[in-house]
Amino acid sequence: MGAQEGRAADKASDGTAPRVIRRRPRDRRAQIAAASAEAFGSLGYHGVSMEDIASRLDISSAALYRHYPSKYALFREEALRLGALSEAAVRLPDSARGLPAELRLGRVMDALIASSIANRRSAALLRWQRRYLDDADAAILDNQLTTVHSVLMSLLGEARPELATADRSVLSAAVLSVLSSIGDHHVSIPVRALTALLGAACRAAAGCVLPPAAEHPEPLAVTEIPLTFKHELLLARAIELFHERGYPNVSVEDIATAAGLPASSAVYRFYRSKGDILAAAFRRAADRVSAAIGPAVAAADGPEQALNTLIELYVAGSFAERELTFVYYAEISNVPADARTALRNIQRLNVEEWAKLLVGVRPELAAADARLLVHAALALVVDLGQRFGSTDPACSRQRVVHLMRVVLFGRDAE
Repeated sequence: MGAQEGRAADKASDGTAPRVIRRRPRDRRAQIAAASAEAFGSLGYHGVSMEDIASRLDISSAALYRHYPSKYALFREEALRLGALSEAAVRLPDSARGLPAELRLGRVMDALIASSIANRRSAALLRWQRRYLDDADAAILDNQLTTVHSVLMSLLGEARPELATADRSVLSAAVLSVLSSIGDHHVSIPVRALTALLGAACRAAAGCVLPPAAEHPEPLAVTEIPLTFKHELLLARAIELFHERGYPNVSVEDIATAAGLPASSAVYRFYRSKGDILAAAFRRAADRVSAAIGPAVAAADGPEQALNTLIELYVAGSFAERELTFVYYAEISNVPADARTALRNIQRLNVEEWAKLLVGVRPELAAADARLLVHAALALVVDLGQRFGSTDPACSRQRVVHLMRVVLFGRDAE
């Protein structure tokens, strides 16, 4: 027995616990970055403190500050790291330059899928929290992501020279949405199967034939809310502000002013808190999707017709309430815990019902595979809406419906 072991044994024998020497891991900085990205993605940038991150790593806040001077420094580094990884994924080696365009496009998509899977737990940070970057850092990230989009568009143009520029832009955005959608949920699939499933969905989207672009923007049904319906005005104005500024940057006073109420105290006649306003709007959106399932199934001749009906209804609802669709994904972590649990349960049941119908159309799919594709199709509507809005004819309702069908069915649906 060595001297150190002997001293430890003596201490143990006299009733005192031996002192445990904790050594700092060599990859501590990487561990901190990964834990912070996961926290920011699941709880939102404003919902996480340095103490929360330190607790996840079982270290002190002082130890955390030795590596990063602030929460923002952590947030910035991880956001730009994820952007840089995506940018690196689209850089093909010199040896691939002579390959046919279809093969180069496939290799780039495979590299992006691998990067997305490797960083799945951090992906929500980039998707929903990037708005909280400072202007200079946001510009860096935008340049990184623009490079990724541009490379995909260029390869699509080489592989499919018949595509117009606007069509290449839509298909590139669809591919990126599919591969990044895995950051929005926790459906568990082995890596090899997940890679194959994402690869097939991305290739289906990249190879699909889009319906002709609309010559004129499709008119949106705008419902005027009577000024006497204060609770409805509160919901509508609050969602608009949350979409524009982000939930943490909107006060009850801001909502009261936007709804034409004399003071913030008037808000509390209808809702107990800002979080309750958010929960009420989200509950309506979730219930709308849920309520459509039964009638669609009852009226359909089979699962494919039922799914087509649900897709049409979902896209129509999303186009009518673009802000709410985005805010639902981006701000759900800010809903009070009990209401958030209820919303998650409704969302889970909705996805399950869609997935059952999809398995009815594609019996080769496992249940988890079907759930993942449903999540990808739903995310597609949100992502395309953020990029193109609701009035761009290149990304019309008809085209979004078609892309959802392609992702779900794995083919250009009738």
